[in-house]
Amino acid sequence: MSEKHHIIPVWFFVGVLLLIYGVLIFASGILEFSTPPTTVLGNVHPAIWWGALLTIIGAIYVHLFRPRKP
Repeated sequence: MSEKHHIIPVWFFVGVLLLIYGVLIFASGILEFSTPPTTVLGNVHPAIWWGALLTIIGAIYVHLFRPRKP
């Protein structure tokens, strides 16, 4: 009866969400690269930058807080 319960940190799931959103935003930024939006800073391609940033932060969170075997 000595079952050990392993708790998965919530930050792991936050990292997974950031990683998924980052990949999706980055992919949409790549798709609109040829025709940037007509906003003021559309030529800077913010979707590519934010997607890359979210992907990197999500990967760091997933790596740091991944569940490990005891």
